[in-house]
Formats: sequence, structure tokens, C-alpha cells
Amino acid sequence: MLILLIITLYSQINMKFVTSSAELLGHLQSASKVINTKNTLPILDNFLFKLDGNILEITASDLETTLVTRMVLENVSESGAIAIPARTITEFAGKFADQPLTFNVDVATHTIRIYSENGEYTIQGYPWDDFPQLPQLKTDMAKPMHVPAGVALQGVSKTIFATGDDELRPVMNGIFVELTTDSITFVASDSHMLVRYRRTDVKAEENGSFILSKKPASLLRTLLAKEQSDVEISFDDRNARFRLSDYTLICRLVEGIYPAYNSVIPTNNPNKMTIDRVEFLSSLRRLQMFANQATNLVKMELKGNQVKILAQNLDFSSAGDEVLKCQYDGDNMTIGFKVNFLSELVSNLSSTDILMEMSDPARAILVLPVQTDTEGEDILMLIMPMTVAE
Repeated sequence: MLILLIITLYSQINMKFVTSSAELLGHLQSASKVINTKNTLPILDNFLFKLDGNILEITASDLETTLVTRMVLENVSESGAIAIPARTITEFAGKFADQPLTFNVDVATHTIRIYSENGEYTIQGYPWDDFPQLPQLKTDMAKPMHVPAGVALQGVSKTIFATGDDELRPVMNGIFVELTTDSITFVASDSHMLVRYRRTDVKAEENGSFILSKKPASLLRTLLAKEQSDVEISFDDRNARFRLSDYTLICRLVEGIYPAYNSVIPTNNPNKMTIDRVEFLSSLRRLQMFANQATNLVKMELKGNQVKILAQNLDFSSAGDEVLKCQYDGDNMTIGFKVNFLSELVSNLSSTDILMEMSDPARAILVLPVQTDTEGEDILMLIMPMTVAE
């Protein structure tokens, strides 16, 4: 019995594998973005390394968001799991040019020995079972859907900048994702501006929706930029899961009901201005230097086929104005905007020309692309005007 016990224990002592330092670093850097600077649990300062066969899974979590990244290894002997200090192993991997690193983990003492071409290094790890378990979705509520990575990337990228930062209204601090049998829609608003990105070329089998908080949305955007295949999206009433080729992101959803955003989108906008996007954006960025830093107010005077953009800062006796050509069909009017908000909206469109639709100086204004990049793509942006003193 003693011999059998010793043999059993010995077979569980070492976890060995060889990996490229550059490939490992890429996965560690992606996973490290999940880890907070200060964690409530010390174990969350670590990565969970889990080796099963020739698949190495590296997991990072802050309890709200969990990212699992997978690497396929060729040189493996023995499986196992260990928690490794995240900052230490990431900085260590970054000190090498691309070369093989051999990991030899003593599971009993949690000691990690790493061998490079020229050296041997020792890091102290921690028991793997102290690491939080992977959140599981309710099988009866999860709604899996396959979305092209490019569509999901555009949806997140085109909306994340418009999310709010209001602790009293947490539902406004995330991206509202709405799945229907006709389309997929991404919406974000901070009450000053609103962005709706819709794709009618992607459809779900059944209707559903969730609110994706800002941190996992930012992580997802980074991962999607490197993805070539579809992403599988599943969610229940508490969590959402995004499965990519080499990554799985699971995050806690924002609780609450997203406002009825369609009700704030004006439908009767008789005054329409079409203008060159790059020229307009360049003008806004120049005039932002002359706007009052507290209000960021710029005024647009629309008359005939030109628009005059003005900004001034009375505190520093500075001012600037520019006149641009445009196509304008509507009544003469003067409208005020926060120049930083308007610039951000315009910079997140990619069409050559943009269309601004207005009803009067006190109501929301639509900012739309004249051309779209892809068939089935529908982008709508909205900005609330500022009161302009007579």
C-alpha cells in the first residue's frame, strides 16, 4: 500500500511543458487586462495554469469578469494545475526574445521551475483549487448565437465610447445588445449622446437582450480584432459568455432594464445638412482649442449652403471661427454643441460625407453616415444640443 501511495503521489508531482516565450507573452498580456490593481482576494493576483493533454488553459478573473485563453502545446509530459503570480510571470516572459521556455511544476510544493536557453529560474506558486470556479450559465436560459467576429467588433467599437459613467444609473454604463429574428443591435448612451449600431444581415433564432459592462466590452474589442472566425454568444439572466478560437470571456451582466432608446430618436427632422466628414472634423478639433474648458461650447450658424462654426473663451479672451461649405436644406438656425462630444461622434464614422438632421435648436440632432461600409449596416448617432445665449 505504501509503495502504491508513493507511486500515486509521484505521478502527480510534476507538471511539465514547453512553450514559446513570445506566444506565452501574448496570451498573458491579454489575460492580465482582467486583473484589477487591488483585489479583494489575494488569489486573484494570479493566473490559473491548467494543463490537460496538450492544451494549456490560462485563466484570469476579478470575480465579475473571467478570461480563459488556450494554447496548443507540442512538448508536454504530465498534466496538472497551478496558480502563478500574474505580474511576475508576465514581466518574466517579456524579458526574452522568442525562445522555448520549459516549465517544470512541482504540484506538491507549488514550486515552478523555468528553464531557458541560458538559465534556470524559480517562482513560488499557489494551490490551484483556491482559484474561483468558472461561472456557469444556466442551460435552460442560455441563448447561443454565432456572430461574425467583424460584426461583433464593429458593434462594440462603434458604441463603447458613448457609454456613461454614472454610478446612480449603472444600466447606462454598458452596451445594450439586442438580438432579434431580424437583426442584432448595439446601443450606448451617456444621456448627452446616443449611438445605435444595427446589422440586419445577422439574425438570432429568438429574441433576447443583455447589457454588457464597459470593462469586458473593452477586453472583447481587443480579442475580436485578432479573431477570424465567428464568435459564439450565450447569456442568461446573470452572465454572458463569448467563445472565440483561443479565448473564452465570461462576464457578469449589468442588472436592470435599459431605457426605451427608440423613444428619444426624433423622426421629424426637416432641416438637413450634408458636409465632408474629414473637413468638418478637422474644423471642430481646431476650434475646440478656443472653446471654454468648462462648457466646451461651439456654435453652428446654418445659412444657405454654408455653416459657420464659432468658439470663444471669454476667460482668456480667445476666439475662433471657420466657414465651411455644405449642402443645407432648411431654415436658418444657430445650434450649440459640446464640441468634444460632437467630435467624438464624427470621428467614429467612416463615410466620406455625413448628414445632420435637425428639427429645431432645442431638440436632439441626428448624425448619420451618407454611405455605409457594408450592406445591412445601419448606424445612427444622436447628440443633445446646448442652449445658446442670444
